[in-house]
Amino acid sequence: MNRTISGVGASMGTDGGTSAGSGGEADAASGQGGPGAADGADALDGISREGVLDAVPRQRRAVLVASPAGGTTAVDDFVDGFEGASGFGPGAGSASESSSGLGLEGVRPTVAAVGLAVAGGGRVPASVAASAVPAEPAHPGAAAWAGFRRLRPWRLLPTPTGAPFTFGYAVVLLVTSLVAEHADPSVISSMHQGSSTDVAHLADRPVFVLLASALWIAGGITSPYAIGFLFVLTALERRVGALRAAGVFVLGHVVATLATEIPVGLSVLVGHLPGTSLHRLDYGISFGVAASVGALAGVLVPWLRWVVLAGFGWVLVEDLIAFTDPMTNWGHLLALAVGVATWPLLRSPQGRGGVA
Repeated sequence: MNRTISGVGASMGTDGGTSAGSGGEADAASGQGGPGAADGADALDGISREGVLDAVPRQRRAVLVASPAGGTTAVDDFVDGFEGASGFGPGAGSASESSSGLGLEGVRPTVAAVGLAVAGGGRVPASVAASAVPAEPAHPGAAAWAGFRRLRPWRLLPTPTGAPFTFGYAVVLLVTSLVAEHADPSVISSMHQGSSTDVAHLADRPVFVLLASALWIAGGITSPYAIGFLFVLTALERRVGALRAAGVFVLGHVVATLATEIPVGLSVLVGHLPGTSLHRLDYGISFGVAASVGALAGVLVPWLRWVVLAGFGWVLVEDLIAFTDPMTNWGHLLALAVGVATWPLLRSPQGRGGVA
C-alpha cells in the first residue's frame, strides 16, 4: 500500500522506497522546481521538495512514514539525514551554500518544516511554518518599550481600581488644596482653625476635628508630605489592600495626634505651659504619611526595608534636632513607630490581599 505525500510529488512505500515524480531527480540536481512544485511557493530557495526527499536516506524516510505524528526525533532525523546527504550541515562548504541559495541559518528550519509535512501528510503546523521564516531583528525602540512596560511605572500612582482609597483621598486633598490656594485667606484661616486638632477642640468635638484636620495639606500640594502621600500610600495599598492601608493611615494620624496634644493639655493644667497652648494650630496629613512609611517598610524586601527606615528616620531626627516645631517632630517619630508596629498584621496571610 502506498501513501501519497501531499504537495511533494513522490510516493513512499511501507518499506521506505520512493518513486520520484517525473523529472524529480533531474530537477533536484539542477536546482529547478519539478512538476510537483508550485511556482515559487513550494520551492525551497532553488531546491525542489523532490530533491529534498531524494537526498534523505531511505531509513530516515521510513522513520517519518512509520511515525505519522512525527515528533521532535523524527524531524531531527529528517534534518540530520538531509544535512548529511546534501552537504548543508555545519561542515558544509561555501560552494554548497551558493548552489542552493540558502545560508546555513535558513536550511535547518526550512527542512524541518518539510519533514513535518512528510510526517503529517503534507500539513505543516502554523508554529513550525512561522519558525521556518527567519525572524527580523527587533527594533531598538520596541525593546526599550518592552522594558518600560515590564517596569510598569504607572503603578507608582493610584488608580480607581488599583488603589481606590489613595485615589479617592488624593482627589479630596487636591480639591481642598486648590480651595486653600485660591480662596480668601481669612476664610481659609478660619477653616484651618475650625479643623485644628488642638487640645480645646479635642476636648469639645474630637471625632470631627480628627477627621477634618486630615483634609488639609500643610504646605500645599507641592510639599514633601503631599508627594510622599501619593507614592507611599499607593505602594502600601497595592500590597496590603485598601482597608488595611486606610487603617494604617488613620491609626498613625489619631495616635500621633493624641500622643502630642494630651501632654500639652497636662502641661497647661499643671502650669508648665501658658493657656494659649490649648489653641495651638495643628492640621495636616503628615502623621498618617509617616505611619504609612513605617508600615510599607515591613512589606518590602529586607535590604530596601532598612534603607527606607534609616533614610526617613534620619530626616525626622534632623527635624527634631532643628527644634523648629518639637511637638510635631515628635509626632512624626511616633507615627513612624506606629507603622512599624503594624508589621505583624500586614505580613499575615490576611494582610496580603492587596489589589494588583
